[in-house]
Amino acid sequence: MALASLWCRGLDGLQAPRVQVEVHLAAGLPSFTLVGLPDTEVKEARDRVRAAIVNSGFEFPQRRITVNLAPADLPKESGRYDLPMALGILAASGQIPAQALPAHEFAGELSLSGALQPLRGAFAMVLAATSGPQAASSFILPQASVDEAALTGQGQVLGARSLLEVCAWLRGQGELQEGTPLPLSPATTPPDLADVKGQAQARRVLEIAAAGGHSLLLYGPPGSGKSMLAARLPGLLPPLDDAAARESAAVLSLAGRFDPGCFRQRPYRAPHATASAVALVGGGSPPRPGEISLATQGILFLDEFPEFDRKVLESLREPLERGEIHIARAARHATFPARFQLVAAMNPCPCGWQGHPNGRCRCTPDQIRRYRSRISGPILDRMDLLIEVPALDADTLARAGGGESSASVRPRVEAALALQQQRQGCCNARLEPGQVESRAEATGEALGLLQQAAARLDLSARSWHRVLKVARTIADLAGSPRVEKLHLAEALQYRRPFNENP
Repeated sequence: MALASLWCRGLDGLQAPRVQVEVHLAAGLPSFTLVGLPDTEVKEARDRVRAAIVNSGFEFPQRRITVNLAPADLPKESGRYDLPMALGILAASGQIPAQALPAHEFAGELSLSGALQPLRGAFAMVLAATSGPQAASSFILPQASVDEAALTGQGQVLGARSLLEVCAWLRGQGELQEGTPLPLSPATTPPDLADVKGQAQARRVLEIAAAGGHSLLLYGPPGSGKSMLAARLPGLLPPLDDAAARESAAVLSLAGRFDPGCFRQRPYRAPHATASAVALVGGGSPPRPGEISLATQGILFLDEFPEFDRKVLESLREPLERGEIHIARAARHATFPARFQLVAAMNPCPCGWQGHPNGRCRCTPDQIRRYRSRISGPILDRMDLLIEVPALDADTLARAGGGESSASVRPRVEAALALQQQRQGCCNARLEPGQVESRAEATGEALGLLQQAAARLDLSARSWHRVLKVARTIADLAGSPRVEKLHLAEALQYRRPFNENP
């Protein structure tokens, strides 16, 4: 048989389109031609496949070989096509049976010895392939990637260590090991909230942020505990459910950063202030997920918030509203999830010491205004909670004892989040504008207070809704079915602009 056909999967963002690998052997001078829009990594497969076939004990046909990767208009990247190309050549030359090939899908990068290398994006590929219109039932992947892919819980995933093992299995002379999800690693114990001394208001705001999924901006002098508080937010949140864990794992798998033992644990990303816009929101060719997508279903912490480039911060505006990022390039488009919880921290002035008891700040009001204006109004408008973290003097620190631990706060957070899921199917921060009025049902006194505050503070329509969302979370923590005046007053307290009087 001079023609063989089998199936593989590509990666296009989080999608896994089906790719048909066709191999044709013809008479003529020996050659190896790849068609179907392959990139450099795929073109280099010619040498890897040739060496892997020979070193596995098979004969590489000295004929004119043409490999077509269809559809032709889909760019092909990475080494995942090595295994199906090698199997197609062996089937077309009659060295392995070709009848069973169309019933399975194959993916894997070959070493020169014929061993199969770990596959980037195995989880994302299998998850997308089993939920699409052309869902597959069985996958043959490298052994190093099979346990990761098995965590999807969908389809039959078989692992092989080498090209020779796959060929023996196709001949009926061996068995491939079915993937089984690895036991989850014990969850790393996050820092405890009890470590934070004093800062009662900041601790309260952290609990509200956790209970409603709200974005949070902490500002205060160096050493006041901003980063310490942000690091303790993951310890207040419950583990991810199945759907959220799969979404997070799929994005991390695309970047090659998924640890199967950490499945269900919330990601915590803290990029440096020198990060570029592409590093933060994603991009490149082909498009890859950025930090906001890697933090999906988790927390994105941006320390030294004003030190980020202005364009980098402005790129956060759309993802904060929509929960996804659409990356458009000349030849490629990709959409990645970006359902992250933003926590930012900053100093109150360029030197950082404004408001500190030591009185070291010598910044002029104009310098402070320029520093704070690095964060635009639209970005500040999208922050649900703004809270000052003041410096504590030595006497206060000495007298302050440890507050509530994360273990005692977490049940209240979990109860509030469960109530929100039961009521609306999402956390309060993710309520759509049309849902806010009905889900955050407020009393007449509460609405009257909000109207007065909106006129006095010049709140935008977005701020109006965000205040209601925060008030709804405070009411959930209190177990109240309606938003009372007290809940709304507390929510407004966390909405005061920090740059009125520098």
